[in-house]
Amino acid sequence: METRMLIYVVLAASVLALTMAFVFYRQMLKKDEGTDLMKKIAAHVRQGAMAYLKQQYKVVTIVFVVLAVLFGAMAYFGLQNEWVWFAFLTGGFFSGLAGFFGMKTATYASARTANAARQSLNSGLQVAFRSGAVMGLVVVGLALLDISVWFLVLDHFVPAENHLIIITTTMLTFGMGASTQALFARVGGGIYTKAADVGADLVGKTEYNIPEDDPRNPATIADNVGDNVGDVAGMGADLYESYAGSILATMALGASAFAAGAAELQLKAVLAPSLIAAVGVLLSLIGIFVVKTHEGAGMKQLLAALSRGTNTAAVLIAVATFGIFAWLFGTETNQWWQVSLSVVVGLLAGVIIGKSTEYYTSQSYKPTQKVSESSQTGPATVIISGLGLGMLSTAIPVITVGVAIVLAYLCANGFAVELTAQSLSLGLYGIGIAAVGMLSTLGITLATDAYGPIADNAGGNAEMSGLDPEVRHRTDALDALGNTTAATGKGFAIGSAALTALALLASYVEEIKMALVRVGEALPNGVQAAEASLIDFMDAYNVNLMNPVVLVGIFIGAMMAFLFCGLTMNAVGRAAQKMVEEVRRQFSTIKGILEGKADPDYARCVAISTKGAQREMLLPSLLAIVVPIATGLLLGVAGVLGLLIGGLSCGFVLAVFMANAGGAWDNAKKYVEEGNFGGKGSDCHKATVVGDTVGDPFKDTAGPSLNILIKLMSMVSIVMAGLTVTCHLL
Repeated sequence: METRMLIYVVLAASVLALTMAFVFYRQMLKKDEGTDLMKKIAAHVRQGAMAYLKQQYKVVTIVFVVLAVLFGAMAYFGLQNEWVWFAFLTGGFFSGLAGFFGMKTATYASARTANAARQSLNSGLQVAFRSGAVMGLVVVGLALLDISVWFLVLDHFVPAENHLIIITTTMLTFGMGASTQALFARVGGGIYTKAADVGADLVGKTEYNIPEDDPRNPATIADNVGDNVGDVAGMGADLYESYAGSILATMALGASAFAAGAAELQLKAVLAPSLIAAVGVLLSLIGIFVVKTHEGAGMKQLLAALSRGTNTAAVLIAVATFGIFAWLFGTETNQWWQVSLSVVVGLLAGVIIGKSTEYYTSQSYKPTQKVSESSQTGPATVIISGLGLGMLSTAIPVITVGVAIVLAYLCANGFAVELTAQSLSLGLYGIGIAAVGMLSTLGITLATDAYGPIADNAGGNAEMSGLDPEVRHRTDALDALGNTTAATGKGFAIGSAALTALALLASYVEEIKMALVRVGEALPNGVQAAEASLIDFMDAYNVNLMNPVVLVGIFIGAMMAFLFCGLTMNAVGRAAQKMVEEVRRQFSTIKGILEGKADPDYARCVAISTKGAQREMLLPSLLAIVVPIATGLLLGVAGVLGLLIGGLSCGFVLAVFMANAGGAWDNAKKYVEEGNFGGKGSDCHKATVVGDTVGDPFKDTAGPSLNILIKLMSMVSIVMAGLTVTCHLL
């Protein structure tokens, strides 16, 4: 087969993924939605979620139009190529579309999951998991569709000189579109869901001792809507961006690393990441069909069922990778198995991070049980122990990613320790391909993540519909598992973000070189940009830790992680405060609400969350775009590289800490609700509810948004490279 024809394999894989997503969606719709009351509650949640998403897309569209005009102006003045503005729009469109399809599926699946749980635990698991698989397959299907179509278009129109480098750096632009959409979706959805969740828990559980998802609680519908707009739509856009970003960055590194060799080998290196992802689609489907459990299964058995599916897919893709690279690179040299080992390194790193996250956040293990135990002395000790757990939990993921970076680098460059231009380029390609490996089975790993909010909503539907307590017990088991898989999914996203962001640093260098070529300038040391190696580039711009400009950039990048988290946490706090006041008002002014004789004003609470999210999401999201541009204009290339290094190193560790602390607090509450330390309604339960409330914005708003932040800053820097270069040439 001609090498260029391999892109049609990627296109076929995207069609397969989207087709199977549609099949699973239709199978889910054929399931019985339950009683009339269950249907009515599901309809309320569905309408609220769609109304919010429509409003969010209006705001995001305005931002996208303004940025597209800016990129069009840059192209007009020769600061970018003419494809950039349109590629940016398509990236944002497909990212939003992935979240929309996933959320639509989830809102139809929740009542059907609750109804299936009336039959058995396994029935509920199958409906929720297959519905979550729709999200996983839509994300990988749309990402591969966008990548393959853009490659085909640009391959036809881009001139021969620096052909593949121009193609891959242009395609990174739609990665910026995906990142921008993902950040708005994560931040806006996270603020919405946590404002509703905090309001419902603090007043309902701690002040009035009513169960979670009780229909008497005015914030219950808003809470269930939030699960969909934040944990499904936001997560879908987030992981679309992670998946596409890792593939695009590695394609760009492949074009650079193999530029000096044969054109055919360079093309194979460029197509390899998307081909691995395409094979991963098929193997993810195999893993999805493996997941099943038996009635009476406990938490560990449920975790084992999902792990069986993800591990099956991971093992198969590890084996398949060696075949892919043997076919592409040939077996005459060692390069085929050396690069394959980099993929395996990424897969193993993902598994270790997932297991570490599971250990620290699941109530089946000691760390989270210790947080529950600390509730015996009040909410303050719950918060202290949760913070300590989150900090301790950063060690394994950080060390794992560090080891993975070194091993992936050495494997790809033939274990060459000496730093040369060629060994550095090959090593960076290995790091990028490791990120692709970590996310290659996203079709199933995202299914295990997206299933969680569906199970959570199913529990809410069961409670509000007054189903048998055994049904709620089953949905609670599925929900508790979902908390752990969601934390694991965040760990995958954060770990892959670290590897991808490092690859994007090298891509930024390539884009700066292309910008210099466009304006006909050489590097500051006189080396021609097109022929310059990464070492030449670093030397020309004095990129080292003794350069104060680099240090200032690192400090700004580290500050950005904390500034961003502070803004999003305070945004949740302000919106939650309004929600608490509204819930209290309704309990005190609507007669008969606590006796179940009067209906709460659910719509008012939905409106509060919607307005709060729309208003509060703009500043932190726009800051992620403005700061890299300003840094480039004021501090130049060295300052931008410092910014990206600081944001990556600090943001990665902070994201792991926040995600794991939040997950542990959530499941510590679940552990008490299972009957430990006094069970529901006890003082220990109230203490863990407070811990869970603190953890909500940690794990669902600020924490998961950080991995998008560090990549969006990289993407913005890449797209604005022409402006940075031109400003400092004047």
